[in-house]
Formats: sequence, structure tokens, C-alpha cells
Amino acid sequence: MNKNGFFTAVTTLLVLCWAILPAQAALPKNFDISDNYYNVYGGPDLSATLIGDNEFSRGDTVTLNIELMNKGKITGFKVENEVDLGDYVGEMLQQAEMQYEAQATTAVGILATLKSEDPNIKVKSGPQQAGTLRQGKQSASPTKFTIEINKNASAGTYPLTLELSYQYQHNVQVGGDEFDATTGVVTNKEVGIWYENKTQTQTLNIKVKKEPYFEVTNVTGDLYPDEGGMLRVTYKNIGEEPAKDATVRISAADPFSTTDDQAYLGTLNPGESAVAIFDMDVDETATPKPYSLNSEILYEDADGHDQVSDSIKINTEVLPAKESLPGYQTVTGVAFMALAAFFVMLRKKRQD
Repeated sequence: MNKNGFFTAVTTLLVLCWAILPAQAALPKNFDISDNYYNVYGGPDLSATLIGDNEFSRGDTVTLNIELMNKGKITGFKVENEVDLGDYVGEMLQQAEMQYEAQATTAVGILATLKSEDPNIKVKSGPQQAGTLRQGKQSASPTKFTIEINKNASAGTYPLTLELSYQYQHNVQVGGDEFDATTGVVTNKEVGIWYENKTQTQTLNIKVKKEPYFEVTNVTGDLYPDEGGMLRVTYKNIGEEPAKDATVRISAADPFSTTDDQAYLGTLNPGESAVAIFDMDVDETATPKPYSLNSEILYEDADGHDQVSDSIKINTEVLPAKESLPGYQTVTGVAFMALAAFFVMLRKKRQD
């Protein structure tokens, strides 16, 4: 058959709108089933694979790369309209329909949606367009989703649900008038394609790794403008793994300064705490109010690798400047005058 002639002769292509036609909908009125020569069974079958590492740290915001593949296949077909011997129009239309029916395994207009039922994992990306995927093909580029892992999430496996919605060719009908022996085509040929909706779901697992994780449980120390003071900070390992040879480093920002910005904590096993002491200076112009300082812990993990924790906040406060006691200057003056008078009397007595 002349393919160019065939496609040129196609005068009508009926694509039923996905948003209007639900799955398993009734046959459209303009889809003439009397011209249907075959029913084909089978269709697309999408599978998703997470590319790269699926293990992350609590508090991470990461982008997942998901590769799609269409493993669809045609499982069988049934002849619905027999063609009489010598019926050239019927034979040509029957052959044309079979060519179209082979496209039943193509997933058209894939829309991917990633969902998490666990509040510790938040999907930041909305639905993503993933294009059209033919049988046996994989996506040319990965579909990307950004997720945020709660900093208080427990170590373990977290399932994510990937929904893949698309259209696929449910049935085809062909029609035409007469067979032109000269050109070898059927005149006024028309094709109707009926699409339906399909949604597949798949579970993708991510893991939150076991590791040390730290929080500040207590802060003490009286800090005043234009005075130094000791800041005592209690750190606790709330993770699942020990932190060996841990050293905490503080970042002093205005109005604080220090020449003592590190403190050794030692080995912190899960659930254990240690106190770090920092000698802090406070600027004389500091405004009395709450402040927040950043710190981080350097440690050796269970595999012997050096690690640095996420930033850990230290909430402290600059107190109002100390006031002189009432009457302090007057009392000091009187005492000085009394002492001076005492020395005068003592000197006079010696002269006598």
C-alpha cells in the first residue's frame, strides 16, 4: 500500500478529549462501530525507577530524578468485521486499521504526580509533564521532583506514591468510499481514534540515614553590655549513631565576640549530652534583647569519616546594663571625707 497516499487520504482524525471523556465511557455517537474491523487487547504499562542514591540526611532538601519506561504490549486481538473476498475497499480499510491498532501501547501525554503521606517528607514540586512514551522506550530525560525532609524525621524508609496518568488508544475505526485501482487507495478515507484515560501508581522508597544529630537543650550565662561572661550550652545527640571526638565551634556575630570559639565535647553516644563553655564579650552598645548564634559540631562518624553537622542555633540574651546602687556616689564621697578628716586629726595629735 502507498503510505503517502494513505495518510494524504485521511480526512478526519477524531481525538476524544481526555478531560471530557472518562475511562470506560460510552462509545461516542460519531464513532461508527460497524466500521470496526478489530478489537485489540493490551496497552501501555509504565514503570518508574529512581536514578541515583535514595538515602539522604534529615533536614535535606533534594531533587529526585525519576526515569520512566513503557513496558506495554498487545496481548491479543479479535476480528469484529469479516471482509468478503474481492471486497477491495474492506481489505484496504482492514489493513489500515491494523496499522493504527499497533499504536495501542503508546502512553500519550503522561502527567506524573508525586505524593507523600508522611508529614516528615514534603513534596515541594507539583505535577510534572512527562510527554509521550512508545512501547519499549524510556524517557529521554528524567522527571524531577523536589522533596524536603523534616529535620526531626526518624531514620528509616519512607514510601512515596507516584501517580502516572495518561491517555492511550482504546479503539480505532476506519471508513471510505471506493477503491481506486489506479492509485491503489480508498477514496474519502477517514479514521476515528478513541482514547481513554488510565492511571497507574507505583511506590518509590527513600531512606533517611542513621547518623548523629544534635540539638541544644539548655543555655545559661548572664551577658551584659560592655562585660564578658561565660556562656554554657548543653548539646544532646538525638540521632541513632555515636559522634566520636566531637568539637563544637561557635560563630560569634555582632554584638558578640570571642577568642574562645571552640569547645571539646568528646564522644556523644545516642541520647547523651555534653556542656560547652564559651568566654564571650559583649559590645558596650549592645541592645538588651534575645539573640541567636550559630554553631556546628565537627565529629567522626561510625565509619571513621570526618563530618560537620548542620548549623545548630543557640538562643541567648543580652541583659540590661547593671545600674549603680542608689546613693552609691554620695556614700563614697562621705567616706572619703571622713577618711581625710581622720588623717588630719591623727597628724595633729602627733604634732602635739
